[in-house]
Amino acid sequence: MATHTNFDAMELDKFQALASRWWDAGSEFWPLHAINPHRLEWIDRLVSLRDKRVLDVGCGGGILSESMAHRGADVLGIDLADKGLKVATIHAAQSKASVAYRHVAAEDLAREAAGTFDVVTCMEMLEHVPDPAQVVAACSALTRPGGWVFFSTINRSPLSWLVAIFGAERVLKVLPRGSHDYAKFIKPAELKAMAAAAGLVLRDEKGLRYRPITRTFRLHGWTGVNYLLAMQKA
Repeated sequence: MATHTNFDAMELDKFQALASRWWDAGSEFWPLHAINPHRLEWIDRLVSLRDKRVLDVGCGGGILSESMAHRGADVLGIDLADKGLKVATIHAAQSKASVAYRHVAAEDLAREAAGTFDVVTCMEMLEHVPDPAQVVAACSALTRPGGWVFFSTINRSPLSWLVAIFGAERVLKVLPRGSHDYAKFIKPAELKAMAAAAGLVLRDEKGLRYRPITRTFRLHGWTGVNYLLAMQKA
């Protein structure tokens, strides 16, 4: 049971209400289904997931968790939205994925399982919490020395507002209106500083580009809007 207070109740309620649609590739979560193969390949290329002990922080309905398990990893997914976790658990049983789920905050889990995981992922989650630095520190604490931590979030810039909020939510309607709060976006330099303070070293970074005509995504080298960081624990 989560006891930590680093969460936004309104954000949790939003994802609780959408829980039943996590695995509907035509629902509000279709972008997560579309980007998942790209982020999975990137992670697997850097760390080789097979036989790794992996923690997926803010796992939601388990889209990334399951895909890593199917690559041969032993995965634990954690989240504070219990309805999403129930959906994730049922889907994992149906797909026979080697993944377990817990309703616990990363900060709480770090107190009982420090240094336990070879790989920790925290994707599309930091922009939804009041204090992302606490989550970054917990992710580092949960990782063994030499292990890897992967983050993805949204850059805080005028272009990000134009693309991620005005474009994606209001014009193209790729995401439901109100999905993001611009004030919670995180500049890459800010996230790198949080990671460095937690003992993590940058190993790779990618940007995520959306092509509205084909409704497809790809990773590239520019981190101006959506971006991903690969860090290694010293």
